[in-house]
Amino acid sequence: MDNIKLAVIGCGKWGMNHVKTAYKLFGEDLKYCCDSSDDSAAKVKAVSEKIIFTKDPNDIITDTDVTAVIISTPAETHFEIAKKMLLAGKHVLVEKPITLNSEDAHILNELALENDRILMVGHLLLFHPAILKIKEFVDEGKLGKLQYIYSNRLNLGTIRTEENILWSFAPHDISVIQYLVNDIPEEVTATGAVFLTSEIQDTTLTNLKFKDNIHAHIFVSWLHPFKEQRLVVIGDKSMMMFEDSIPTDKLKLYRKGIDMVNGLPVKRDSDFESIEFGKESPLELEQLHFIDCIKNSKTPRADGRNAIEVLETLERAQTELIKN
Repeated sequence: MDNIKLAVIGCGKWGMNHVKTAYKLFGEDLKYCCDSSDDSAAKVKAVSEKIIFTKDPNDIITDTDVTAVIISTPAETHFEIAKKMLLAGKHVLVEKPITLNSEDAHILNELALENDRILMVGHLLLFHPAILKIKEFVDEGKLGKLQYIYSNRLNLGTIRTEENILWSFAPHDISVIQYLVNDIPEEVTATGAVFLTSEIQDTTLTNLKFKDNIHAHIFVSWLHPFKEQRLVVIGDKSMMMFEDSIPTDKLKLYRKGIDMVNGLPVKRDSDFESIEFGKESPLELEQLHFIDCIKNSKTPRADGRNAIEVLETLERAQTELIKN
């Protein structure tokens, strides 16, 4: 990795995915893993005995060999850890949400710019080959003018008591929709319902209105009888659907729509075409992108500005939930 030494801070369930992926990709250039739990030491050593395990992030801060850090700790700790790492001159990839508010995200972004460091957020779906394929179709005009997008992210559990379903599930969908539209919404409205824990919404519906009459809605719930992860993108020429929760034909193209003929709407119908997309692991692509940005001084696809824009949309939706 051309002398880029890496550390992973946070070795919980998702953090260990980062550890295993980083060791697979970069081998012994993964120098440290850090976690407050003694139980994590054995999990890290099972990946490789050569990885140094520590409970103290200062070991990483003071080690000048460590160039880049992946932070996968609880969200409420992201700001302080990322701030310390940036001030220590480390490049940082931090899991979503980058912070719990956009004000702190602005601070991290400014620190990264001032210190000429890469700051990237783990908006994983921006590295999913199916999402990249949809983006390719949108950018090449194969769908025509975008009209609306909707995303359903539904399941039974995992239920959280420290954050609502909007903050738990919707960052994925907001990041994808704003990536496909290449803009931020002019208007945001949201409604939700509380059933299990006081003041913690278990289901929310968020509506986004963009310029040029592009609309989107996001339905998220952890009180749902079956798992559904469905993204539908509608253009005036064609439509696409990505449904990651089904075994086959996950990405479909529908060359259908409504045409105006002599002033009257006429349906244009056809069966779907299954669209092939890469089978690479999104997490591998995300980590490789992070390292590539460091090596070549590139702006990450999911940079600090991207993280701020997603957070600001979340905050606008949260404000609407409180009002409603």
